[in-house]
Amino acid sequence: MVNSISILGSTGSIGRQTVSIAKRLGIRVLALAANSNIRLLEEQARLLKPEFAAVRDEAAADRLRIDLADTDVKVGGGEAAIIKAASIDGAEAVVTALSGSAGLMPTLAAADRGLRIALANKETLVCAGELVMKRADERKAEIIPVDSEHSAIFQCLAGRNAEKELRRIWLTASGGPFRGMTREETKTVTPDMAVSHPNWNMGAKISVDSATMMNKGLELIEAMHLFSCAPERIKILIHPQSIIHSMTELVDGAVIAQLGTPDMSIPIQYALTFPDRCESEVKAPDFKTPLTFEEPDTEKTPCLKLAYDAAQTGGTAPAILSAANEAAVSLFLRGFIGFNDIYDCVAEALQRTEIKNAPDISDILEADAASRETVMKRIKT
Repeated sequence: MVNSISILGSTGSIGRQTVSIAKRLGIRVLALAANSNIRLLEEQARLLKPEFAAVRDEAAADRLRIDLADTDVKVGGGEAAIIKAASIDGAEAVVTALSGSAGLMPTLAAADRGLRIALANKETLVCAGELVMKRADERKAEIIPVDSEHSAIFQCLAGRNAEKELRRIWLTASGGPFRGMTREETKTVTPDMAVSHPNWNMGAKISVDSATMMNKGLELIEAMHLFSCAPERIKILIHPQSIIHSMTELVDGAVIAQLGTPDMSIPIQYALTFPDRCESEVKAPDFKTPLTFEEPDTEKTPCLKLAYDAAQTGGTAPAILSAANEAAVSLFLRGFIGFNDIYDCVAEALQRTEIKNAPDISDILEADAASRETVMKRIKT
């Protein structure tokens, strides 16, 4: 178990659960980072007494600095402050729970320090997986996934030679709140409807991604990089009960699955205590519940097909996909576009943005910016 951490995205769903776990296990929190929610960030800072608190919004950082003036907590603002929080001296691990591509540069900073990275930000590997994994390998940084599905795969492969023994990965998906509905039926979906996930308590963006099934496409790309697995060896399976979090099929035909209650505190805690396990308050599933499975229908969930195609194309295509989706989901949540328009926005960005092979960081950031601009133009015309 690690003894000291920093938490990026501490005011979000994963971040709040990490705060609770750290407090319960007695793990020292040296740094906190958030986008702009300084009310909750102040509460967390007073509870945990970190050395440093970072706020991406610089105006909000100025206000937090005043609010915490009676404490010893130092406050920083902007991207540089987030990166400082990610690589603060003394931390053994960083929990990267920032939303979207904002997690990329801080994750690289943590990798440069050779830290354990409890990765809850899938977009980091979607947009720059090869670069991030190479950097982590060079600096001996340990990446342990926090996504429930990737944590499940990580646990199923523990102690195994995946290169020789792994035949394929079965990535499970609940199907979201609109499972089985046609595109015609989802035309009138509202943000409130889309964020109401049947099984998981998650943030707004990931909840919408689950509803469109884009989340599972992003997870497919993430799994490619985490487990060095070609996309054709990763199969997605709809499992509405969310009890089996993913499975690995080995070369001898054996299938190993990780089961558990749909509660994100399990993979968060495991990433911090690995290779050990500690007591938690989570109960085991009710095994009297029937477990069912079905194939995904990409005609009803075309965002999943976009992600499959981007995974096959490679280069900057996944970065374009991720950034365009992030921008489109933001517009949907703010009422500027409809639910089905999310797919249209991402498809247009992939069509209009130049795809570069073997990209470096600048290529990825350019592709990210260009795809967001394409999406934003849709509401300006």
